[in-house]
Amino acid sequence: MRLILLTCLTMIAFAANSVLNRMAIDSGAIDPSSFAMIRVLAGAVALCMILTVRGGGLPLFERGRVVGALSLAAYMIGFSLAYVTLDAGLGALILFGTVQVSMFGWSALRGARPTTRQVTGAGIAFAGLLIALWPSDGAGGDMIGALLMVIAGLGWAAYTLAGKGTRDPLSATAANFVVAAPLLAVLLVGTGLHAAPSGIALAILSGAVTSGLGSALWYTVLPQLQGQTAAVVQLSVPVLAIAGGAMLLGEALSLALAMSAALVVGGIAVAVIAPRVQEDHS
Repeated sequence: MRLILLTCLTMIAFAANSVLNRMAIDSGAIDPSSFAMIRVLAGAVALCMILTVRGGGLPLFERGRVVGALSLAAYMIGFSLAYVTLDAGLGALILFGTVQVSMFGWSALRGARPTTRQVTGAGIAFAGLLIALWPSDGAGGDMIGALLMVIAGLGWAAYTLAGKGTRDPLSATAANFVVAAPLLAVLLVGTGLHAAPSGIALAILSGAVTSGLGSALWYTVLPQLQGQTAAVVQLSVPVLAIAGGAMLLGEALSLALAMSAALVVGGIAVAVIAPRVQEDHS
């Protein structure tokens, strides 16, 4: 029961990032650049505090740190800028679908031999992404916002792949947040920056709690979950974001969004459970 509860809290935290970002930016309380900078700074502070309590060093100069920090910065930038025009649920769906499909494609390029079922599932998910990316006012966004979220998804996929096999994911994540902070400061400094207290509060909440503590919680429960279970439970993130956007932000639930969500979530579910299905029948 405890594991189930912690896993649910983690998925809610991940989905809340989309809702908080859209809430802050759409209200005009903060600009996307300031939100991204404050979010990564708050996440770095929260993760370093967790490391201080837990014990352990901050591996700022380990191999792969530059790749990890750059990909994290790309995710943060694309994520915040995309929510100028995208609804929370649609943004989460594009992000999640891009991450899963791109990681699947990377594995195939690296020599992994996908099964027919995995290819079919990835194809279904990709079709759902195309529907989500298709310009439509009824879908709650536009092509520029969708492409920015694709960039965020590619950044997060690269970040995940770069962190695979790390001995201490929590300390590596903290180090990536610390190194990414000055990168964001350089890349995002410009005109039009503004931040009201409510926008700053939402950015800190997103960075410290739903990003920082959410990541720490995920690394706590991940070793206790089977590989396929860990993949499947993440399917709930875009669904939760869509529900949160509808309830808290009044976002419309269009037919195109529903079709896209069904195809993306269903296709990825088919792909990630394929190895388990084969094992069960071997």
